[in-house]
Amino acid sequence: MKVEIARGVLAQIRALCAADRHEVCGLLLGSVGRIDAMAPADNIAPDPSRHFELDPAVLIAAYRAARNGGPAVIGHYHSHPSGVAVPSATDAACAAPDNAYWLIVADGVARLWVAGPGEGGAVRFAEAKLDMR
Repeated sequence: MKVEIARGVLAQIRALCAADRHEVCGLLLGSVGRIDAMAPADNIAPDPSRHFELDPAVLIAAYRAARNGGPAVIGHYHSHPSGVAVPSATDAACAAPDNAYWLIVADGVARLWVAGPGEGGAVRFAEAKLDMR
């Protein structure tokens, strides 16, 4: 599966991730197969150096905007500052099998994953190819 992403959007995400030693997070906005924008969110996790939790106010505002004709929330991004750009066990435990996009950035490398249904109700992450535009 290929997913288009605007070069500027990916550059913004990479810059935010590079500028913080904690996990950085935010929302991906657009439509199926296309990431058009991002919305940064504060990481409100109790231990932001190892986990992320999106600020719910950002999430609620994005869903309200989508209901009023704005771009749809299609997933989120976060960083793994001391890891690799692959979903962690914690990511899998927190994910829903809803086909949302998970863009993970580690050491400047960005990889996109789709959280789909796996066996027994578990989440199965499938990698998608990022297509720059």
